[in-house]
Order: sequence, then structure tokens, then C-alpha cells
Amino acid sequence: MVTAKVGLLHYVLDHVYGAFVHRTRLSTPFFSRGWGGSKLELLETVIKQLFPDLARQNWPPKVIHPTWRTVWETKNSCLREGVFKTPCSEQLMQALPPESRNARIAFLTPKSMSPQNMACVVHLAGTGDHTFERRLRLGGPLLKQNIATMVLESPFYGQRRPVLQRGAKLLCVSDLLLLGSATIEEARSLLHWLDIEVGFGKTGVCGLSMGGVHAAMVGSLHPTPIATLPFLSPHSAVVAFCEGILKHATAWDVLRADGSMQQASMTLEEVRERMRSVLSLTDVTRFPVPKNPEAVIFVGATNDGYIPKHSVLELQKAWPGSEVRWVTGGHVSSFLLHNNEFRRAIVDALDRLPWKESPL
Repeated sequence: MVTAKVGLLHYVLDHVYGAFVHRTRLSTPFFSRGWGGSKLELLETVIKQLFPDLARQNWPPKVIHPTWRTVWETKNSCLREGVFKTPCSEQLMQALPPESRNARIAFLTPKSMSPQNMACVVHLAGTGDHTFERRLRLGGPLLKQNIATMVLESPFYGQRRPVLQRGAKLLCVSDLLLLGSATIEEARSLLHWLDIEVGFGKTGVCGLSMGGVHAAMVGSLHPTPIATLPFLSPHSAVVAFCEGILKHATAWDVLRADGSMQQASMTLEEVRERMRSVLSLTDVTRFPVPKNPEAVIFVGATNDGYIPKHSVLELQKAWPGSEVRWVTGGHVSSFLLHNNEFRRAIVDALDRLPWKESPL
């Protein structure tokens, strides 16, 4: 009885937080400028190329050349920040706003041993995570276990946010797909750089919420086994924007009017059906099974108002051999209270990978 009441409290907290952040007049809704026109059509084509045949993927990715500055350094660890030109195709580069065309990263590393005897995990951003700080706090304690942290700032976020965009509220539906496409290409290039240029013995990718969806895609598309850790993540953006709390933060009337400019007047239900169709491109269950599904650990929340349980379980079902772990809480409370569980999952997933053989 007590457990049920606690679970309900976490669920209610998600809805209270969602109402405050997404449903007040002071808050701009998602997609306040519509679908995105020709950009959306371009991105639908690009994303369809990501699956289902991994053999068709461009690998290795474009070489990146980060420019670094040291933020701080101690006897045992070092934090650097870097910038590199996004390795996206020219089509995607032109679709990105100018502010988003250079990727920003933070790289937190231990100094105790050579990279070939260490692991590194790339941390991807959840919705609204504009800075490096939260993910650096998540990865920081892992330095003691010789696990480095690479944090990628997403396009449309932080210093890569377009001038006209308020907070995390993307202006067009096409921006969501563009954000995801660019993040995947940048993360894949970073993993390749960590593997080939730096020489880490193991690598992985993790993310929370939206970042978890992107992490799952990256882990799916990577040609060699890596640890893949989606936290509090749906199997598709359809769940977040059409089923969860974010459906109340979406400018449905704007999308309806924008869609009606291209065809006969649309009903609200037709608009939502079109949204489901577009966002079905983000369905991770349609992506290839990762090379080592045993190194995939999903962490879901028992009372998540944003991400229902069935969505997490659909991912596990699509990737036999993967593991789901549950933390007690909602989306917001788990984000705040369960970092130790996320860290434990990172360590366990990396432990399920073999060490890369050292070159002779």
C-alpha cells in the first residue's frame, strides 16, 4: 500500500512539473513554427537511410579534429573542452542553423593509466540539457574505476541553440529529426575517434530520455560491440510527443494550420496521425540489433509520466539478450535521485565487453 502511494506521488510529480514547464502561458510550446516544410521532407529521406541494412552505412565516419582547451587539471584527472566541425553530410550541414554547425564537447579523463587499459562513455543530452554539468556529475565518480566521460552538447542546445529558439522548445518538427540525425553522426565520429585516435580499451554510449533514444540508435549502428545505455528512454519519439506529458507541450493548432496550407483542412486527429507517421522514423525497434546485446542495459522508472513501461519493454523485446532494470520513481525524481543506479549500469555494461587487443 505504501509502495503504491509512493509510486503515485512520483507519477503526480511528473504531471505537476509538466504542467508548470509546458502548459503555462509563459512557456512557448514545441513546434510553434510548424512542420518545417522542405527540411522535413529531406530529413525523412535521410533517416530512412539509417535502417535496416547496416552494411549500407558510411563507415568509418568522417575524421574529426577537435580543438582543445584545458578547463582544469589535477594530479589524478583532467577536464578539457573541445570544438569540432560537425561531420554531417553537406545536405544536413546546410539544413542546420549556423549556430549548430560546430560541435562542442567536454572530456573528463583519469590520469592513472594508459587509455588502452581504460574505458570511455559518450554521454548524450536529454531534452532541456543545455550544459555539460549534469552529465559530468554523472560521470565524475566513475573516474575512480578508470572510466572517462565524453559529453556532447546537442545541436539546438546550449551554445548551439538558434537565436530565435526559446529554451529547449524546438521551432519545427524538422528540427527534432535534424537534432537527432546530427547527434548520431557526431556521436559515431566521437566513438571512432576514441577508439582509433585515443585508443581506449572499451567504449560505450549513454543518454537520458531523448539522449537515451539517440544512444540506442548509436549503439545499434556501431559496427563493433560497445556498451549501450538508454536511461528513462522510450522506444520512439512517438511515445514522448503523442502519448506522454509532452503532448500537452506541442503546438497542435499551429501544426494543423501549417499542414492545411499543403492540403485540405486537417482535423486535429489527422495532425496527430501525421505526427505519429513522421516520428515513427525514430522507432529504435526498427534499427539493427547491436553487435553485443548483452552489453545493452535499459534503465526505466516504475512510475514515469513521460515514458510508459510498455515502451521500455518493446526495446528489450526487439533486442534479445539486453537487460531492463527498474528504479522506483517518476521521470523527474529518477533523473534527480538515481544517478548511482545509472552509474552501476554503465559499469556493468562495460564489464560485459572484452578488452580491445593491444597492437603488436
